[in-house]
Amino acid sequence: MNLKNKVVQALGKKLYFITDSSDVDDEKLLDTVRQACEAGVDIIQLREKNRSDRSLLDLTRKVKRIVDEYSIPLVVDDRIDIAKIAGCGVHLGQNDIPIKHARELLGQNSIIGATAKTVEQSKIAQEEGASYLGVGAIYPTTTKVITIRTSVETLNAICDMSDIPVFAIGGLNVSNIDILRKSDIAGICVVSAIMKAENPYMAARELKEKLATF
Repeated sequence: MNLKNKVVQALGKKLYFITDSSDVDDEKLLDTVRQACEAGVDIIQLREKNRSDRSLLDLTRKVKRIVDEYSIPLVVDDRIDIAKIAGCGVHLGQNDIPIKHARELLGQNSIIGATAKTVEQSKIAQEEGASYLGVGAIYPTTTKVITIRTSVETLNAICDMSDIPVFAIGGLNVSNIDILRKSDIAGICVVSAIMKAENPYMAARELKEKLATF
């Protein structure tokens, strides 16, 4: 176990919440974000694929005001420009602007996450200055984002070589995350497990409590 994984183990597994407003209005989205914050999620990503630039910037600023009350980091999916204007981090996929250029634009202190599905992709992301890796999908997802499955074996191999935090993502919920119990992940990313819950606060609390047993 490398130093990074020892630190992660000491601090406990983190809960990373990714939003999805495809089936809810902004009021519901913001209420879910606040409930997740109150429940103790550790980081939030605003993932909005089909908004105008102005609408996304407005929503990002509203979400950031909420997360700032709880001192929870915010990253926005794909959009380096929105992240720069709103003063938050960014998460980049394999087809987005390279991490090294995002780092040049956002500075050394910004959170820049990267999607990785292979050990090679993980190595490149780390070398270019990623803050963390999102690895998956571990299970099929119910979101409208196109995903490719990643085995737990590949996830573990990425954890072994990485000096930055690794988060598992993809169809994860309180009933199926035991498959990751022996993995040296920093935590898990969830979307539907909170967004589609009748009680987002309780859903997030249950996930936090389950992760605390890992």
